[in-house]
Amino acid sequence: MVEQIKLQNLVRLACVIIGGSIAISGAALRGEQVSLFDGRTLQGWTTLDGQPVTTGWRVENGMIWLDPSQGKAGHIMTTRAFGDFKLSFEWKIARGGNSGLKYRVRSYAGKLYGCEYQILDDDGYRKRFFPQHSAGALYDLYEPHEDKHLLPAGKFNSSRILVRDNVLQHWLNDRLIVSATVGDAEWKERVARSKFADLRAFGQNRHGRIMLTDHGSEVWFRNFKMETLSSNRHKSIENAAAERTKQTTPCALDLP
Repeated sequence: MVEQIKLQNLVRLACVIIGGSIAISGAALRGEQVSLFDGRTLQGWTTLDGQPVTTGWRVENGMIWLDPSQGKAGHIMTTRAFGDFKLSFEWKIARGGNSGLKYRVRSYAGKLYGCEYQILDDDGYRKRFFPQHSAGALYDLYEPHEDKHLLPAGKFNSSRILVRDNVLQHWLNDRLIVSATVGDAEWKERVARSKFADLRAFGQNRHGRIMLTDHGSEVWFRNFKMETLSSNRHKSIENAAAERTKQTTPCALDLP
């Protein structure tokens, strides 16, 4: 009887260990909280040629601030590349200003391009522009929904970007304003009409860096919250592994 109880306890312990391993593996696939900005330094960001950021871009009061009075600073980007992710951040732009946050940035024939969350003072921008160039647009590809709610220049807007497999979403002040599926017929048609028409398979890369753009306007960013996500392909693998484990785990053994 004592030996039977010991054996049952050993089996239960094995179940706990195996189950814990599955849970840990699943958590790793589900996501990771990533710090894009520590609120004090530009650690983790570089110029496009990989050098430390020393001009124009600075940290002030927990914000990344581009001061155009110092002259052209150039774009900056993360040292790390990302696959699927969920990113939220806040931004404000000076009167008449233009900027953007790019993602899935990679090199095309030696030049860096990526999908862009457009940042613009729609009301104050002096040049003529199309809807797909307005605030919140997937730049030059998808215009934002007409009922978007944009706060005026000098006020902080809240934005969110979701990248999951082929799905791209742009949110502005808690409203979904852009949804696109990379590689589908509409995507290919829009790319063919855009400035990216000559870039082979534009936007179809699964990984890329994050970029903040310098278009000569004063702009502020704060409260970055980045979470990496597993793709649906990873989830299929995870579910299949869990099912196989169910079939082979000793937890269901009929002990004597």
